[in-house]
Amino acid sequence: MRTIAFANGDRMPLLGLGTWKSAPGDVGAAVQEAIRLGYRHIDCASVYGNEPEVGEAIRSAIDAGEVRREELWITSKLWCNAHGRDNVEPALRRTLGDLGLAWLDLYLIHWPVPIKSGVAFPSSGEDFLPPAQGSLRSTWEGMEGALEAGLTRHIGVSNVSSHKLHDLLSHCRIRPEVNQVERHPLLQQPALLADCAAEGVHITAYSPLGSGDRPAALKGANEPELLTHPLISAIAAEHGCSPAQVLIAWQLQSGISTIPKSVSPARLRENLAAAEIELTPADLERISELDQHLRLVDGSFWLMAGSPWSLQSLWDEP
Repeated sequence: MRTIAFANGDRMPLLGLGTWKSAPGDVGAAVQEAIRLGYRHIDCASVYGNEPEVGEAIRSAIDAGEVRREELWITSKLWCNAHGRDNVEPALRRTLGDLGLAWLDLYLIHWPVPIKSGVAFPSSGEDFLPPAQGSLRSTWEGMEGALEAGLTRHIGVSNVSSHKLHDLLSHCRIRPEVNQVERHPLLQQPALLADCAAEGVHITAYSPLGSGDRPAALKGANEPELLTHPLISAIAAEHGCSPAQVLIAWQLQSGISTIPKSVSPARLRENLAAAEIELTPADLERISELDQHLRLVDGSFWLMAGSPWSLQSLWDEP
């Protein structure tokens, strides 16, 4: 398994298992099977609502001697109702309790969107905090404290633009080490990747397969389907593999960590085997031409009446 190295010598496997949208009753079995197959990177979040089951599966694998805790890379994320310096450590301790772990390998700020404490997801503009009140700077101070308390070995951000990242870098004591963002051939984000590389910030790509199973409310009309895209399908046929394997191999050959989700044992094996596929320079060139800067998870769910957010302020794009 290819890995990326951190300054302290820790190494994160490039290919991990995502758990967003994995239902209770399914996710635990998927995590156990993934670990048995050789996955060592599990991506979680408190808002996914399945961390207790994920944690039980991790502990079962450790107790059975299938893996040691030190061999695993476990990521989780701070939800938007816990922004602010003093709220980070309690939220992280709850996640650790749910997962049954003493520490995380990586803790991320899930979105740069603060909402009021006790609100699971906003239903009106009144559920948001003013962006300045739960600013990334204040929240990051809490993330630094959590790292210094030994609750996580690394800290980072998610869904953060170059502008927000540079602002954070100009004020932080401890630099973010990862930015987890949507990335796939229709949204390749070359400028953001270049900025992060220049600052020594690793990228993890979510929705690498196009997230076709996300809720209908998060889908646009007539949006393209990556897993049936003619070019991706043609490249897959040339390599004797699946379109999903092409999409995963493309990320890995770019040095990008990626976290495809599946609860199917066959697909878990297939996704893991994608690490062995080598796309040609011609394949990579053809895929590069697919970029449409098309966000499939565009954050429009934050834009209800009265929200202080717009797509422009969220992504810092015209």
